Amino acid sequence: QVHVVESGGDLVQPGGSLRLSCAGSGFRLRYYAIGWFRQAPGKEREGVACLGKRPGTTYYADSAKGRFTISSDYDKNTVYLQMNSLKPEDTAVYFCARDGPYYRGDTYSKGCLLDDAMDFRGNGTLVTVSS
Repeated sequence: QVHVVESGGDLVQPGGSLRLSCAGSGFRLRYYAIGWFRQAPGKEREGVACLGKRPGTTYYADSAKGRFTISSDYDKNTVYLQMNSLKPEDTAVYFCARDGPYYRGDTYSKGCLLDDAMDFRGNGTLVTVSS
């Protein structure tokens, strides 16, 4: 069965760091675009960072640039999101997703950051940034 398991979420103080993990099961992450998304209470889900299908293609939302880093270890079939200098507004449930049937390519409006282009197969992990 194809699914992902997100982990690493926690309660952290403003300015702190966390590393989230996305482990794939039933498929190999290296053959897909993989994105990290988040959904804060009362808000729509938004793309944060992603790895495109083309090697070396990486996109970040403006809110994540300079603070978050997405990386992969395909031997472990895992993608990571290193989050530094966390802010209260980063509080959300974080999900990872792979490209789905409506994926229009890496370069189409930073394709792997588009919610409707991705296929969500996990339950997310909660990140709370608070003092």
